Amino acid sequence: MILAAAQTKPVRGNIEANLLDHYRLIEIAVQNGVQLIAFPELSITGYERENAQKLAFKKDDSRLDQLQQLSVENNIIIIAGAPIQTESELFIGEFIIFPDNSVSIYTKQFLHEGEDEFYQSSFDYNPMITIENQKISFAICADIDNPLHPENASKKETSIYIASIFFSPNGIPNAYRDLQNYAQKHKMNVLMSNFSGESWGYPSGGKSAFWNNKGELVAQMNDSDSGLLLIENQNDNWTSQIIIN
Repeated sequence: MILAAAQTKPVRGNIEANLLDHYRLIEIAVQNGVQLIAFPELSITGYERENAQKLAFKKDDSRLDQLQQLSVENNIIIIAGAPIQTESELFIGEFIIFPDNSVSIYTKQFLHEGEDEFYQSSFDYNPMITIENQKISFAICADIDNPLHPENASKKETSIYIASIFFSPNGIPNAYRDLQNYAQKHKMNVLMSNFSGESWGYPSGGKSAFWNNKGELVAQMNDSDSGLLLIENQNDNWTSQIIIN
């Protein structure tokens, strides 16, 4: 099994440019045999609150077409974030795009202070997927601040917990502390994807990382590069590779 966390520098509100960056990193992931690639929180738009409504995606949005095509042609699962609009509600969400051309959505369950002015919270969209008998659950940013979230994932026998976040440099130490603790306590492998460039007018902290199910930090990126953190599992032994791009 080979997984990838993408560390990106979003262009604020520029969906076309951000999607091009997604395509480029997915192609690199494919060249390295990756089966699943996870991007940061709201990766397609960059983190947004006030502008979220006009940037929002629907589940069957045609702007996802090329991501779906890349998934189908290359047999790779793609996790990409965007504001997601249903008939009546707007969520901080992510699209889980599968090689069979289907799309699921995950929605952020625990909102950060101030997000509730623009977004709704929901526990209704919480899919799990399985790769090589490994059960995978998802989290978005402030979800990881609430211990109930990884605890609920653990109750569903999650073996890999994937967190797509937008954390500032000041927030990274807390994220590392919490995710290391969750990995150790719940015996889950944890993969974290963060931006490395400015979003919403604030710097992001980068340092996308992976902890094994003993809570050991296997690999981390720095705070400024963009690229991929690759993680490979062979006989329960995880190895890593970082590709700067």
